[in-house]
Amino acid sequence: MDKKRKEKTVLIIEDEVDIRSFIARLLQLEGYKVLEASDGTAGMEIIRENPISLVLLDLRLPGPDGWSILREIKRNPELSKIPVVVLTAIAETMQRKKTLRMGATSYLVKPMSAHSLSMSIADVLHEKSHRYQAVAKEASGAN
Repeated sequence: MDKKRKEKTVLIIEDEVDIRSFIARLLQLEGYKVLEASDGTAGMEIIRENPISLVLLDLRLPGPDGWSILREIKRNPELSKIPVVVLTAIAETMQRKKTLRMGATSYLVKPMSAHSLSMSIADVLHEKSHRYQAVAKEASGAN
């Protein structure tokens, strides 16, 4: 198990129990710490009380919807740096563009394979270290 992954906490905000359980189990098997919420209100409580590395957010939620939660996360200076990956059945290009403009890091359409979800999460969580390596390489003049 990758020690770096064990230090990462992923919050899943998804109202469909089967989907939430599947994603949680997948991420736990990969070594991530996983927290779960079935609605936006509970999700925001968890975000405020825990150090979160990544949020997986469904758009269609009971109570405040995913767009409201995304807006709240990105408007709060203490939370705005948390990457948010949207998981949704909404495949419309306009919705994807709107969500990315609002600050979502990535937009994945359900259903998705376990592999594509896993790769997307790994890419988002390791993006900072990759960016740092690229900047350091450029600064040193290496090709």
